[in-house]
Amino acid sequence: MKTIGQVYIENVKKLFNSQKELADKTFAQLTDNELHFTPDENTNSIAIQIQHISGNMKSRFTDFFISDGEKPNRNRDEEFQERQLTRSELLATWESSWTTLMNLLNTLKDEDLLKTVYIRSEPHSALDAINRQVNHYAYHVGQIVQLGKLIKKDKWSSLSIPLNQSQAFNDSFMKK
Repeated sequence: MKTIGQVYIENVKKLFNSQKELADKTFAQLTDNELHFTPDENTNSIAIQIQHISGNMKSRFTDFFISDGEKPNRNRDEEFQERQLTRSELLATWESSWTTLMNLLNTLKDEDLLKTVYIRSEPHSALDAINRQVNHYAYHVGQIVQLGKLIKKDKWSSLSIPLNQSQAFNDSFMKK
């Protein structure tokens, strides 16, 4: 029988993987130039979102139990500067940061969830720190998907049930 901690760790991995999948499916629909598109000076491009999420993820989940989640070598402000990285550079950064996160989650044990970790010198349980990042990444992945939809307009391929197809989905689901 699984413990509540094991169930939580499995669940949080599914949540993170779901967020990554939404972002990955968005990236796949965009050209290299579209990854850098911004509709105005107050909106971050998808490339900047990748830079920020990746920087945050590396900082938070590297040496998770050993050092503060806000690493001294992290330059958060630089993450929000357009660096014109290529698609392959952006995706390599993206994949590397997700590997860092998943490596940590794959090594967690029940008792680790109640250990204290620090983010900007503020103590959190590991469970709380992880939940904080689930929320943070979901927020930014939502921005990535919304910007992808804005860019592609009528060429956007829905990542869920397409508009006006709910009944067909329900009918198909009920037949299973």
